Amino acid sequence: MAPATPNTYNRVARLLHWTIAALILSLIAFGFLMTQEWMPQRFEIYQWHKSFGIVVLLLSVFRLIWRLTHKAPALPDGMKPWETAAAKFTHIGFYALMIGVPLLGWAMVSASTLPIENQLFYLIPLPDLPGVSASKAAEARLKTLHEIGAKLILVLFVLHVGAALKHHFVARDDVLQRMLPRVKRR
Repeated sequence: MAPATPNTYNRVARLLHWTIAALILSLIAFGFLMTQEWMPQRFEIYQWHKSFGIVVLLLSVFRLIWRLTHKAPALPDGMKPWETAAAKFTHIGFYALMIGVPLLGWAMVSASTLPIENQLFYLIPLPDLPGVSASKAAEARLKTLHEIGAKLILVLFVLHVGAALKHHFVARDDVLQRMLPRVKRR
């Protein structure tokens, strides 16, 4: 007999989900703004981007640990095998990118040859990532990988939101409701 699974995500899982989602969307907006020549506060935006990127990294590691130690609701019956595979791939991809993209960003600033001290929220010194040496070539490669990772997060985000809306409006199941707080289940 299979162990029982919850029929909704717990409060911690929902809080982590929505907090990390909001932070990632903000980081993508910061990432766009800080690369615009017309933006007068570019340096400050870079600093906030780095600070919130580390917050996403820490929250994502905590979220992964939480997910590995707390059973998620089962996928709805009747999903096609490709839908189940896509759901699993999307979630694994999100975890890999939520941890990998901030690490790439941290490695990129660690490889920078600019004499800028990295600080989280202008308060906490952020040391260079161990094992990363200052190099313009390495910084350029890491920047490219960081940007590709951010674009992949956007692709997964669109797929994830599209799938949630498909479940809600087409399949008419409770997949979306179990991640929303205080919504009555169907």
